[in-house]
Amino acid sequence: MRKPVYLNQLGIVCALGAGRDEVRQALFAKTHGGVAPVEEALPGRVLDLGRVTVPLSNVEALPTAWRSRNNAMLLTALAQIRNEVDSAIARFGAERVAVVLGTSTSGIAEAERAMFEHERVGALPGDFHLGQQEMGSPAIALSWLLGVRGPAYVISTACSSSAKALASAARLLRAGFCDVVICGGVDTLCQFTVAGFSALDSVSAARCNPMSANREGINIGEGAALFVVSREPGPVRLEGWGESSDAHHISAPDPSGRGALAAMRQALQRAGTMPGEIDYINLHGTATPQNDAMESVAVHALFGSGTPASSTKPLTGHTLGAAGAIEAAIGWLTLNENPQGYLPPHWWDGMADAALPVLDLVEPGRRLGRPVRRMLSNSFAFGGSNAALVLAAAGENA
Repeated sequence: MRKPVYLNQLGIVCALGAGRDEVRQALFAKTHGGVAPVEEALPGRVLDLGRVTVPLSNVEALPTAWRSRNNAMLLTALAQIRNEVDSAIARFGAERVAVVLGTSTSGIAEAERAMFEHERVGALPGDFHLGQQEMGSPAIALSWLLGVRGPAYVISTACSSSAKALASAARLLRAGFCDVVICGGVDTLCQFTVAGFSALDSVSAARCNPMSANREGINIGEGAALFVVSREPGPVRLEGWGESSDAHHISAPDPSGRGALAAMRQALQRAGTMPGEIDYINLHGTATPQNDAMESVAVHALFGSGTPASSTKPLTGHTLGAAGAIEAAIGWLTLNENPQGYLPPHWWDGMADAALPVLDLVEPGRRLGRPVRRMLSNSFAFGGSNAALVLAAAGENA
């Protein structure tokens, strides 16, 4: 029998705050936090964004090629678990520790600023390096900073990136390539993504409204979540994962939901879990017309309308490549030190879309009255890249 894979420690920073306690308090609050209007998001437009406002870690210790706001966000999450990371490296050795991350922006913001400066003065700024925008930068920088020598790489499959990174970490552990994986995701706001999604008519100027008849699009967000993943027992177990590819359209999901359904079924099968054993579903829930329609069809086909579900993107914004890890972190907080079983709320206007199957959307303050045992988290991306994770409280049978 294969040994279970555990999510031992969590560092997190997002629009809800920094650190487990602050994010937990904001997540389960009965008032709305997180996403807020930002005036300078795009020229001439005020948009609601999930922006991180806490001070970020200094990146001066990194070589110039790896200095970016994206890596500063990552190091902010790392600082919260640095003692546990260093302890794991000391126990297992640097060559047995891997780094696997998801991102979709890396240092694009630094490239934007360099281009604007070049246009203004005719030269790139002295502190700009092409390496800042490489997708592999977060994993290379973190591996270098920690001095570890295991596999180090980034997965960049748009909004499924860091959910797939967690699945990849589990495979590395089960294959025996390492004993510990520092794993998660990071993405930061930049005009490239905000303007790009705006050009697709996928951005809502106001707070996003998932599953509503009035939904108009996403709020882009930023943040980082970082786990220590190992076979050592911890508070939350990564019980199963599923991945599929629609190959339906470059940006639109397959409206039948077949790919999403395949990923969820694969995750449950790998976990050895039946749909009725899932206490809560964290929806991808972008609040775009096509994604919500597809996901509601897929979720209803597998779970019916009786399993509590919510989209937490009105709180964090859609953090793109970091979304899978941040929403796994929300699952970690829901499964751990939550004796009353409070569930992440679904913030919306309550105006159900009659064209969508009915789901049991979680109202603020709702709780199970017992600890949450198992949950499923969905991440669906451009190009039909689908990922689903099953997380379980460590007390559940492995």
